[in-house]
Amino acid sequence: MGNILLIDGLRQDRRMLELLLVSNGYSVLLAGSAREGLFEAANSRPELILIDLQLPDESGLTAIRKLREWYRHPLMVVSSKCREKDIIESLDAGANDFISKPFQNGELLARIRTAFRNLPSIVPEPVISNKNFEMNLVTRTVKVNKEILRLTAIQYQLLAVLVKNEGKTLNHNYLLNEIWGKEFINEFQYLRVFIAQLRKKLEQFPDCGLSISTESGVGYRFIMK
Repeated sequence: MGNILLIDGLRQDRRMLELLLVSNGYSVLLAGSAREGLFEAANSRPELILIDLQLPDESGLTAIRKLREWYRHPLMVVSSKCREKDIIESLDAGANDFISKPFQNGELLARIRTAFRNLPSIVPEPVISNKNFEMNLVTRTVKVNKEILRLTAIQYQLLAVLVKNEGKTLNHNYLLNEIWGKEFINEFQYLRVFIAQLRKKLEQFPDCGLSISTESGVGYRFIMK
């Protein structure tokens, strides 16, 4: 019926959900941590991910944000951490749905069926490249002229947003919200500093055909020739 990745730090919960899903015809992959989940998602390309917010190595929210850098299939949070704040943060991070533990089996299965009906018809590849440039959104690595471009976490996130929108002008507020959150949408200096850092790193490769253009008073545009 469908291929589901279940990321849950509690063995008993993984087992219970696995039995429920397999008995209803689904193929299930299991991961007990965020790291395992990201690895399985990259290698197995599941059609749906179910993820808990409480994982042993890092928060489920962090894992969701990393997945959403490239994963375009439905992603559902299934968690006992279910305050209104948790639900809002999960949806803002990129989850399509949220169901609280303990749950009714019928409700969970119905939501899964809905998620499968909404599968995208075209899923972009997690690697963006041309002859001089490669960004792997799964491994979070960037190569220019086949050399690794060393980036901080913020530099990588900013470059990823620009690259995924190559050729489009992205305004200051959009970029600030994407990288730092809505409370920072007026901190234009943050953006100027990190854009300058990225430009300096790209200038190490003068013949690569990559640049970040400033659209005066509006924002920035990534150009890949």
